[in-house]
Amino acid sequence: MPADELNRRALNRALLARQMLLRRAPLPAGPDRAGRVIETVEHLGGLQAQAPFPPYYGLWSRLDGFRPDDLAGLLLSRAVVRIALMRGTIHLVSSRDCMMLRPLTQPVLDRALKSLFGKHLPGVDTGAIAAAGRALVEDQPRTFADLGALLAERWPEHPPVTLAQTVRALVPLVQLPPRAVWGRAGQPLHTSAESWLGRPLDPQPSLTGLVRRYLAAFGPATVADIQAWSGLTRLREPVEELGAELRVFRGEDGSELFDLPTAPRPDPGTPAPVVLAAEFDNLVLSHADRSRIVSDEHRGRMSTRNGIFPGTVLLDGFVAGMWRIARKGGTATLMVELFRDVGASDRDAIAAEGLRMLAFSDPGAEARDVRFRPLV
Repeated sequence: MPADELNRRALNRALLARQMLLRRAPLPAGPDRAGRVIETVEHLGGLQAQAPFPPYYGLWSRLDGFRPDDLAGLLLSRAVVRIALMRGTIHLVSSRDCMMLRPLTQPVLDRALKSLFGKHLPGVDTGAIAAAGRALVEDQPRTFADLGALLAERWPEHPPVTLAQTVRALVPLVQLPPRAVWGRAGQPLHTSAESWLGRPLDPQPSLTGLVRRYLAAFGPATVADIQAWSGLTRLREPVEELGAELRVFRGEDGSELFDLPTAPRPDPGTPAPVVLAAEFDNLVLSHADRSRIVSDEHRGRMSTRNGIFPGTVLLDGFVAGMWRIARKGGTATLMVELFRDVGASDRDAIAAEGLRMLAFSDPGAEARDVRFRPLV
Protein backbone atom coordinates (compact mmCIF):
# COMPACT_ATOMS: atom_id res chain seq x y z
CA MET A 1 0.00 0.00 0.00
CA PRO A 2 1.11 3.61 -0.47
CA ALA A 3 2.32 5.08 2.82
CA ASP A 4 -0.86 7.09 3.39
CA GLU A 5 -3.36 4.47 2.17
CA LEU A 6 -5.24 2.23 4.57
CA ASN A 7 -6.88 -0.91 3.25
CA ARG A 8 -9.86 -2.69 4.79
CA ARG A 9 -7.76 -4.90 7.08
CA ALA A 10 -5.78 -1.91 8.31
CA LEU A 11 -9.01 -0.12 9.20
CA ASN A 12 -10.31 -3.27 10.86
CA ARG A 13 -7.29 -3.66 13.10
CA ALA A 14 -7.32 0.03 14.01
CA LEU A 15 -10.99 -0.25 14.97
CA LEU A 16 -10.42 -3.40 17.07
CA ALA A 17 -7.47 -1.81 18.86
CA ARG A 18 -9.43 1.32 19.77
CA GLN A 19 -12.46 -0.73 20.77
CA MET A 20 -10.25 -2.75 23.15
CA LEU A 21 -10.98 -5.98 21.27
CA LEU A 22 -7.51 -7.13 20.27
CA ARG A 23 -6.96 -8.05 23.91
CA ARG A 24 -8.96 -7.49 27.06
CA ALA A 25 -7.72 -4.73 29.35
CA PRO A 26 -7.10 -5.72 32.97
CA LEU A 27 -9.42 -4.48 35.68
CA PRO A 28 -7.62 -3.61 38.93
CA ALA A 29 -8.86 -4.61 42.34
CA GLY A 30 -9.66 -2.03 44.98
CA PRO A 31 -10.71 1.61 44.69
CA ASP A 32 -9.39 2.08 41.13
CA ARG A 33 -11.74 -0.55 39.72
CA ALA A 34 -14.82 1.65 39.33
CA GLY A 35 -12.74 4.43 37.82
CA ARG A 36 -11.36 2.06 35.19
CA VAL A 37 -14.86 0.98 34.18
CA ILE A 38 -15.95 4.62 33.85
CA GLU A 39 -12.84 5.41 31.81
CA THR A 40 -13.69 2.54 29.49
CA VAL A 41 -17.28 3.72 29.02
CA GLU A 42 -15.98 7.21 28.24
CA HIS A 43 -13.27 5.99 25.88
CA LEU A 44 -15.86 4.01 23.92
CA GLY A 45 -18.07 7.09 23.59
CA GLY A 46 -20.73 5.27 25.57
CA LEU A 47 -22.39 1.95 24.84
CA GLN A 48 -25.65 1.74 22.93
CA ALA A 49 -28.30 0.49 25.34
CA GLN A 50 -31.59 0.09 23.49
CA ALA A 51 -32.09 -2.99 25.67
CA PRO A 52 -31.13 -2.90 29.37
CA PHE A 53 -28.30 -5.41 29.48
CA PRO A 54 -26.14 -5.33 26.30
CA PRO A 55 -23.68 -2.86 27.92
CA TYR A 56 -22.76 -5.54 30.47
CA TYR A 57 -21.79 -7.90 27.67
CA GLY A 58 -20.01 -5.09 25.85
CA LEU A 59 -17.83 -4.40 28.87
CA TRP A 60 -17.29 -8.12 29.54
CA SER A 61 -15.84 -8.52 26.03
CA ARG A 62 -13.35 -5.71 26.69
CA LEU A 63 -12.36 -5.87 30.35
CA ASP A 64 -10.66 -8.89 31.89
CA GLY A 65 -12.44 -9.91 35.08
CA PHE A 66 -15.45 -7.64 34.56
CA ARG A 67 -18.42 -8.57 36.75
CA PRO A 68 -22.05 -7.39 36.50
CA ASP A 69 -21.79 -5.58 39.83
CA ASP A 70 -19.04 -3.40 38.36
CA LEU A 71 -21.61 -1.65 36.16
CA ALA A 72 -24.71 -2.09 38.31
CA GLY A 73 -23.02 -0.21 41.16
CA LEU A 74 -22.20 2.70 38.85
CA LEU A 75 -25.83 2.97 37.76
CA LEU A 76 -27.01 2.99 41.36
CA SER A 77 -24.42 5.59 42.39
CA ARG A 78 -25.32 7.82 39.39
CA ALA A 79 -21.79 7.65 37.99
CA VAL A 80 -23.29 6.41 34.70
CA VAL A 81 -26.73 6.99 33.19
CA ARG A 82 -28.93 5.82 30.31
CA ILE A 83 -30.18 8.60 28.04
CA ALA A 84 -31.09 9.27 24.39
CA LEU A 85 -28.03 10.64 22.60
CA MET A 86 -26.28 9.62 19.38
CA ARG A 87 -28.68 8.76 16.55
CA GLY A 88 -31.48 9.49 19.01
CA THR A 89 -30.91 6.07 20.62
CA ILE A 90 -30.45 5.17 24.27
CA HIS A 91 -26.81 5.07 25.32
CA LEU A 92 -25.13 4.29 28.59
CA VAL A 93 -22.60 7.05 29.29
CA SER A 94 -20.77 8.51 32.25
CA SER A 95 -22.51 11.32 34.10
CA ARG A 96 -19.74 13.65 32.88
CA ASP A 97 -20.32 12.73 29.25
CA CYS A 98 -24.08 12.96 29.67
CA MET A 99 -23.87 16.67 30.40
CA MET A 100 -21.62 17.28 27.37
CA LEU A 101 -23.17 14.91 24.80
CA ARG A 102 -26.83 15.70 25.41
CA PRO A 103 -26.72 19.34 24.23
CA LEU A 104 -24.51 18.39 21.27
CA THR A 105 -27.02 15.79 20.08
CA GLN A 106 -30.09 18.01 20.52
CA PRO A 107 -30.37 18.59 16.73
CA VAL A 108 -30.70 14.82 16.24
CA LEU A 109 -33.67 14.68 18.61
CA ASP A 110 -35.21 17.83 17.12
CA ARG A 111 -35.07 16.25 13.67
CA ALA A 112 -36.58 12.98 14.89
CA LEU A 113 -39.40 14.79 16.65
CA LYS A 114 -40.27 16.76 13.52
CA SER A 115 -40.05 13.71 11.28
CA LEU A 116 -42.07 11.31 13.44
CA PHE A 117 -44.51 13.53 15.29
CA GLY A 118 -44.44 16.96 13.68
CA LYS A 119 -47.68 16.41 11.77
CA HIS A 120 -49.45 15.77 15.08
CA LEU A 121 -48.36 19.12 16.57
CA PRO A 122 -49.51 21.85 14.17
CA GLY A 123 -49.50 25.23 15.86
CA VAL A 124 -48.62 23.75 19.26
CA ASP A 125 -46.15 25.46 21.58
CA THR A 126 -43.76 22.55 22.04
CA GLY A 127 -41.77 24.61 24.53
CA ALA A 128 -44.82 24.69 26.79
CA ILE A 129 -45.19 20.90 26.49
CA ALA A 130 -41.51 20.48 27.37
CA ALA A 131 -41.79 22.79 30.39
CA ALA A 132 -44.88 20.99 31.66
CA GLY A 133 -43.25 17.61 31.11
CA ARG A 134 -40.07 18.64 32.90
CA ALA A 135 -42.09 19.78 35.92
CA LEU A 136 -43.95 16.46 36.00
CA VAL A 137 -40.86 14.21 35.83
CA GLU A 138 -38.91 16.33 38.29
CA ASP A 139 -41.81 16.19 40.73
CA GLN A 140 -41.85 12.38 40.43
CA PRO A 141 -40.10 9.98 38.02
CA ARG A 142 -42.61 8.71 35.49
CA THR A 143 -43.08 6.24 32.65
CA PHE A 144 -43.81 7.66 29.23
CA ALA A 145 -47.34 6.24 29.46
CA ASP A 146 -48.02 8.10 32.71
CA LEU A 147 -46.34 11.25 31.43
CA GLY A 148 -48.39 11.24 28.23
CA ALA A 149 -51.64 10.68 30.10
CA LEU A 150 -50.98 13.60 32.44
CA LEU A 151 -50.02 15.93 29.59
CA ALA A 152 -53.16 14.92 27.68
CA GLU A 153 -55.23 16.44 30.47
CA ARG A 154 -53.87 19.82 29.36
CA TRP A 155 -53.61 19.06 25.61
CA PRO A 156 -56.51 16.64 25.09
CA GLU A 157 -56.57 17.14 21.33
CA HIS A 158 -53.14 15.48 20.93
CA PRO A 159 -52.18 11.80 21.33
CA PRO A 160 -50.50 11.08 24.69
CA VAL A 161 -47.63 9.27 22.99
CA THR A 162 -46.87 12.36 20.90
CA LEU A 163 -46.86 14.55 24.00
CA ALA A 164 -44.52 12.19 25.86
CA GLN A 165 -42.16 11.92 22.89
CA THR A 166 -42.07 15.71 22.63
CA VAL A 167 -40.76 15.84 26.20
CA ARG A 168 -38.26 13.05 25.41
CA ALA A 169 -36.89 15.10 22.53
CA LEU A 170 -36.75 18.48 24.23
CA VAL A 171 -35.87 17.57 27.83
CA PRO A 172 -32.77 15.48 28.69
CA LEU A 173 -34.47 12.48 30.28
CA VAL A 174 -32.49 9.74 32.01
CA GLN A 175 -33.87 6.27 32.76
CA LEU A 176 -33.58 5.47 36.45
CA PRO A 177 -32.54 2.32 38.29
CA PRO A 178 -33.57 -0.39 38.95
CA ARG A 179 -34.02 -0.36 35.16
CA ALA A 180 -30.87 -1.95 33.66
CA VAL A 181 -29.48 -3.07 37.03
CA TRP A 182 -28.25 -6.64 36.56
CA GLY A 183 -30.49 -9.17 38.24
CA ARG A 184 -33.30 -6.70 38.78
CA ALA A 185 -36.25 -5.53 36.73
CA GLY A 186 -38.17 -2.31 36.54
CA GLN A 187 -40.24 -0.11 34.29
CA PRO A 188 -38.38 2.69 32.50
CA LEU A 189 -38.97 5.64 34.82
CA HIS A 190 -37.64 9.04 33.72
CA THR A 191 -36.53 12.28 35.25
CA SER A 192 -34.36 15.11 33.96
CA ALA A 193 -30.60 14.69 33.84
CA GLU A 194 -30.17 17.96 35.72
CA SER A 195 -32.40 16.75 38.55
CA TRP A 196 -30.82 13.29 38.74
CA LEU A 197 -27.22 14.48 38.56
CA GLY A 198 -27.60 17.77 40.40
CA ARG A 199 -25.91 20.01 37.85
CA PRO A 200 -26.69 21.79 34.58
CA LEU A 201 -25.86 20.66 31.08
CA ASP A 202 -22.58 21.87 29.63
CA PRO A 203 -23.33 25.39 28.31
CA GLN A 204 -20.50 25.31 25.74
CA PRO A 205 -19.98 21.75 24.50
CA SER A 206 -17.39 21.38 21.76
CA LEU A 207 -18.10 19.80 18.38
CA THR A 208 -14.38 19.54 17.70
CA GLY A 209 -14.05 17.71 21.00
CA LEU A 210 -16.77 15.32 19.86
CA VAL A 211 -14.83 14.64 16.65
CA ARG A 212 -11.67 13.88 18.63
CA ARG A 213 -13.57 11.52 20.91
CA TYR A 214 -15.07 9.69 17.96
CA LEU A 215 -11.74 9.24 16.20
CA ALA A 216 -10.11 7.96 19.39
CA ALA A 217 -12.74 5.21 19.59
CA PHE A 218 -13.60 4.49 15.93
CA GLY A 219 -11.09 6.10 13.57
CA PRO A 220 -9.62 6.51 11.03
CA ALA A 221 -12.88 7.73 9.54
CA THR A 222 -14.58 9.87 6.96
CA VAL A 223 -16.84 12.80 7.77
CA ALA A 224 -19.76 10.59 6.74
CA ASP A 225 -18.67 8.00 9.32
CA ILE A 226 -18.68 10.58 12.11
CA GLN A 227 -22.11 11.72 11.02
CA ALA A 228 -23.43 8.13 10.91
CA TRP A 229 -22.30 7.53 14.50
CA SER A 230 -23.59 10.79 15.94
CA GLY A 231 -26.67 11.35 13.80
CA LEU A 232 -25.48 14.94 13.29
CA THR A 233 -25.02 16.60 9.91
CA ARG A 234 -22.62 19.24 8.55
CA LEU A 235 -19.61 17.98 10.47
CA ARG A 236 -17.14 18.84 7.72
CA GLU A 237 -16.61 22.26 9.34
CA PRO A 238 -15.48 21.03 12.80
CA VAL A 239 -13.27 18.41 11.14
CA GLU A 240 -11.60 21.09 9.02
CA GLU A 241 -11.35 23.33 12.07
CA LEU A 242 -9.05 20.74 13.64
CA GLY A 243 -6.77 21.17 10.61
CA ALA A 244 -3.19 20.21 11.35
CA GLU A 245 -4.24 18.37 14.52
CA LEU A 246 -5.42 15.51 12.31
CA ARG A 247 -3.61 13.18 9.95
CA VAL A 248 -5.27 12.42 6.62
CA PHE A 249 -5.23 9.00 4.95
CA ARG A 250 -6.86 7.52 1.86
CA GLY A 251 -9.05 4.46 1.78
CA GLU A 252 -8.91 1.83 -0.93
CA ASP A 253 -11.84 3.59 -2.59
CA GLY A 254 -10.09 6.96 -2.50
CA SER A 255 -12.12 8.25 0.44
CA GLU A 256 -10.56 10.84 2.74
CA LEU A 257 -9.95 9.37 6.20
CA PHE A 258 -9.16 11.59 9.19
CA ASP A 259 -7.38 10.42 12.30
CA LEU A 260 -5.55 11.43 15.44
CA PRO A 261 -1.82 11.27 14.68
CA THR A 262 -0.83 9.12 17.66
CA ALA A 263 -3.89 6.82 17.77
CA PRO A 264 -3.12 3.11 17.35
CA ARG A 265 -3.00 1.72 13.82
CA PRO A 266 -1.72 -1.84 14.15
CA ASP A 267 -0.20 -3.82 11.32
CA PRO A 268 -3.00 -5.33 9.19
CA GLY A 269 -1.54 -8.77 9.90
CA THR A 270 -1.98 -8.43 13.68
CA PRO A 271 -3.83 -11.53 14.97
CA ALA A 272 -7.37 -10.92 16.22
CA PRO A 273 -9.05 -13.20 18.77
CA VAL A 274 -12.57 -14.58 18.59
CA VAL A 275 -14.94 -11.93 19.91
CA LEU A 276 -18.59 -12.23 20.93
CA ALA A 277 -19.75 -8.63 20.53
CA ALA A 278 -22.87 -7.48 22.36
CA GLU A 279 -26.26 -6.75 20.88
CA PHE A 280 -26.36 -3.17 19.56
CA ASP A 281 -22.58 -2.89 19.94
CA ASN A 282 -21.39 0.39 18.43
CA LEU A 283 -18.44 -1.53 17.03
CA VAL A 284 -20.75 -2.57 14.17
CA LEU A 285 -23.03 0.49 14.06
CA SER A 286 -20.75 3.51 14.00
CA HIS A 287 -19.62 3.95 10.39
CA ALA A 288 -21.37 4.93 7.18
CA ASP A 289 -19.16 2.34 5.45
CA ARG A 290 -19.19 -0.71 7.72
CA SER A 291 -17.07 -2.90 5.46
CA ARG A 292 -14.17 -2.57 7.91
CA ILE A 293 -16.11 -4.87 10.26
CA VAL A 294 -18.98 -6.54 8.32
CA SER A 295 -19.64 -7.30 4.67
CA ASP A 296 -22.80 -6.04 3.00
CA GLU A 297 -23.93 -9.65 2.50
CA HIS A 298 -23.58 -10.54 6.17
CA ARG A 299 -25.03 -7.24 7.29
CA GLY A 300 -28.20 -8.06 5.36
CA ARG A 301 -28.53 -11.36 7.20
CA MET A 302 -28.55 -9.55 10.55
CA SER A 303 -31.62 -7.44 9.79
CA THR A 304 -34.65 -8.19 11.96
CA ARG A 305 -38.25 -7.09 11.71
CA ASN A 306 -38.35 -5.72 15.25
CA GLY A 307 -35.19 -3.65 14.92
CA ILE A 308 -33.12 -5.77 17.32
CA PHE A 309 -29.46 -5.75 16.34
CA PRO A 310 -28.05 -9.15 17.32
CA GLY A 311 -24.91 -10.11 19.14
CA THR A 312 -22.20 -10.88 16.61
CA VAL A 313 -19.36 -13.38 16.29
CA LEU A 314 -16.06 -11.97 15.05
CA LEU A 315 -13.51 -14.24 13.40
CA ASP A 316 -10.23 -12.74 12.26
CA GLY A 317 -11.71 -9.38 13.19
CA PHE A 318 -14.80 -9.50 10.94
CA VAL A 319 -18.42 -10.45 11.59
CA ALA A 320 -18.87 -14.14 10.74
CA GLY A 321 -22.11 -14.93 12.55
CA MET A 322 -24.62 -14.12 15.26
CA TRP A 323 -25.28 -15.39 18.78
CA ARG A 324 -28.06 -15.43 21.33
CA ILE A 325 -28.57 -17.09 24.70
CA ALA A 326 -31.46 -19.52 25.22
CA ARG A 327 -32.48 -20.53 28.73
CA LYS A 328 -34.63 -23.55 29.52
CA GLY A 329 -34.93 -25.20 32.87
CA GLY A 330 -31.52 -25.02 34.48
CA THR A 331 -29.59 -24.95 31.19
CA ALA A 332 -28.14 -21.88 29.48
CA THR A 333 -27.24 -22.43 25.81
CA LEU A 334 -25.37 -20.11 23.51
CA MET A 335 -26.91 -20.50 20.06
CA VAL A 336 -24.45 -19.60 17.30
CA GLU A 337 -25.44 -19.05 13.68
CA LEU A 338 -22.42 -18.77 11.41
CA PHE A 339 -22.59 -17.19 7.96
CA ARG A 340 -19.95 -19.43 6.41
CA ASP A 341 -18.12 -22.70 6.93
CA VAL A 342 -15.27 -22.43 9.43
CA GLY A 343 -12.58 -24.84 10.47
CA ALA A 344 -12.60 -26.99 13.57
CA SER A 345 -10.12 -24.77 15.38
CA ASP A 346 -12.32 -21.70 14.87
CA ARG A 347 -15.41 -23.58 16.07
CA ASP A 348 -13.49 -24.69 19.14
CA ALA A 349 -12.37 -21.13 19.83
CA ILE A 350 -15.95 -19.84 19.48
CA ALA A 351 -17.21 -22.58 21.80
CA ALA A 352 -14.57 -21.79 24.40
CA GLU A 353 -15.40 -18.08 24.32
CA GLY A 354 -19.09 -18.95 24.45
CA LEU A 355 -18.65 -21.01 27.60
CA ARG A 356 -16.75 -18.12 29.19
CA MET A 357 -19.66 -15.82 28.30
CA LEU A 358 -22.19 -18.22 29.83
CA ALA A 359 -20.14 -18.45 33.01
CA PHE A 360 -20.43 -14.67 33.18
CA SER A 361 -24.11 -14.38 32.24
CA ASP A 362 -25.48 -17.50 33.96
CA PRO A 363 -23.19 -18.44 36.85
CA GLY A 364 -26.00 -20.32 38.59
CA ALA A 365 -26.96 -22.49 35.61
CA GLU A 366 -27.00 -26.23 36.22
CA ALA A 367 -25.54 -26.76 32.75
CA ARG A 368 -24.06 -24.63 29.97
CA ASP A 369 -23.74 -25.49 26.32
CA VAL A 370 -22.77 -23.97 22.97
CA ARG A 371 -24.66 -25.09 19.89
CA PHE A 372 -24.06 -24.23 16.26
CA ARG A 373 -27.06 -23.88 13.95
CA PRO A 374 -26.66 -25.49 10.54
CA LEU A 375 -25.68 -23.19 7.71
CA VAL A 376 -28.67 -22.13 5.64
